[in-house]
Amino acid sequence: MMEATSRENRRMAISAGAVILAWTLVRAIIAARVPLAPDESNYWQWGRYLDWGYHDQAPLIGWAIGLFTRIFGDNELAVRLPSIISVSVASAYVSALAWRWFSPRAALSAAILTQAILEYQAGGLLATPDGLQAMAWAACAYHGARAYEDHTWPQWIATGAWFGVGMLAKFTMVVIAPGILFFGLFSPAFRSRLQSVKPWLSFLMGCLLFSPVLWWNHRHGWNSARHVAHIGGADEGFGLHLKYFGDFLGSQAALLTPLVFILVIWALLKAFRGLRDEKRWIESYCFFTSAPLFGLFLILSFKSRIYGNWPGAAYLTACALTAGYFGTGSHPRLWKAAIATAYGLTCLALLQTAWPVLPIPAKMDRAATELSGWKELGEAAGGMAANMPRPGRTFIFGLRYQEASQLAFYAPGRPRTVSINRWTRPNVYDYWWKDSDLMGFDAVGVTRFPEDAGALRQVFERVDRPVQFPVFRKLAGRNPEQIRTLYIYRCYGFLGGLEWIPKDARDIRAGSTP
Repeated sequence: MMEATSRENRRMAISAGAVILAWTLVRAIIAARVPLAPDESNYWQWGRYLDWGYHDQAPLIGWAIGLFTRIFGDNELAVRLPSIISVSVASAYVSALAWRWFSPRAALSAAILTQAILEYQAGGLLATPDGLQAMAWAACAYHGARAYEDHTWPQWIATGAWFGVGMLAKFTMVVIAPGILFFGLFSPAFRSRLQSVKPWLSFLMGCLLFSPVLWWNHRHGWNSARHVAHIGGADEGFGLHLKYFGDFLGSQAALLTPLVFILVIWALLKAFRGLRDEKRWIESYCFFTSAPLFGLFLILSFKSRIYGNWPGAAYLTACALTAGYFGTGSHPRLWKAAIATAYGLTCLALLQTAWPVLPIPAKMDRAATELSGWKELGEAAGGMAANMPRPGRTFIFGLRYQEASQLAFYAPGRPRTVSINRWTRPNVYDYWWKDSDLMGFDAVGVTRFPEDAGALRQVFERVDRPVQFPVFRKLAGRNPEQIRTLYIYRCYGFLGGLEWIPKDARDIRAGSTP
């Protein structure tokens, strides 16, 4: 009997690993095929300008992309490999948590569930901080549970190390620390662990790993903090409303897929009801390492718009809970329906991204808008720059970091492009280029509107009429369809004016120092 159980457990472990590995390969295939999105090329630019911090986000994504592209070259797959690998590691940690404290079947269900969720497939495909944070969050949560259970130095050290890595990946990682702390405070069985020096030194080690980012921010007027405060609604004044609440819940249901979202919330509620049951301590632990981040953004949605991916890490330990509750035989019909619909919707989204087959209206096809035309645009802009009267004193620019970054990746020779931020918002380009670097240079630039010529004449001596560049999306079995038009400008004699000028002196980002 024990031998049969051992074989069954081994089969579960192999199956869980196979699920994770198979989807890792699928994402790698898609990653090599699909052009970079603007945010991805922006993070690739970070890897070319390595620093201890960046304006918009924590630095780890730039460091990771810089490492992988130096090894494998500047190509789409290399840029995305950190995310591809990170989400697989996150899924493995969630499965390990489910295996150790729920059951081998729950571990397999956790692997199946995490790979079914659109949020994690996207985070494991696109080169953004989300995948790296997911890995660190899942690892920190797993080792934190082991640390409470075993109370050994290696587990506490691993918890602190992964916390530090997560902070280097995304600032919202900070929320897991009070979650782990509050679990200990509310758990009579584990409260004594907090009387030891181990958890506090673990936390201190994580903070030390993050300290270079604090040093960088101190040197640059706490610009990252200003940016986070701005997108969190600090400039909007105090006031609560329901304007964004429905959008927030809708985005979460869409990214998790609706039935999975229902199961996850149900699992968190079940865990909440059992918080005082010491025998169910791991369920309480999963609640404390999941609900606070979700709750934070739920509350913020009463004030500001919340991007759908922001709470993504919150669902990792919730997935272990969900697999433990529903993936082991409880409510089998609901579980199977949730998994089937999640895989169906996720596979459809991935298929449409890599091999567009659905005749979605152009205005609704975000993948086509984000990904189409950049290679051709880069070649066109690069060719025009090469044919300028002074090609050696000609730079390529965008009026937004998105266009500037895509031109950097797709123009021939991958030039060091410029973003003229004067009329948009501050970003990393303000740190890389100063007016004195380019005074008197000519330029070729890309904008989204034909009327941008008026703005460009404020920073150049002369601006030619723009060349229209139509962007097409390609649908399988159909003729290419134009979805938008970009504009390429030839400009002469740069006068200065790269840096962002705030429209309102009360803007919290005003007074920042690149």
